[in-house]
Amino acid sequence: MTSEALPLLYIKPGCPWCHEVMDYLDEHGISHREINVMEDGSEFEEMRRKSGQSRVPTLDWHGRILADFGVAELVPFLRKQNVKLEDS
Repeated sequence: MTSEALPLLYIKPGCPWCHEVMDYLDEHGISHREINVMEDGSEFEEMRRKSGQSRVPTLDWHGRILADFGVAELVPFLRKQNVKLEDS
């Protein structure tokens, strides 16, 4: 899968929820592309357009959006996307 086809995870530096989610995705072998919205204002605006809000983390899973979440919300979202978690 090319990096352009990967799910997008919008993050900000120093965000503890972002780091928790990034660690979870990495630990479970879930490929994604991280976008630091503080580095590029156009990416921040794209995240806001997609999600209707400005908080991170925000996940764009091929057009399905999960915004302002932690791992507790991520797991059921991933299961709805038929993602096989390595520990389940």
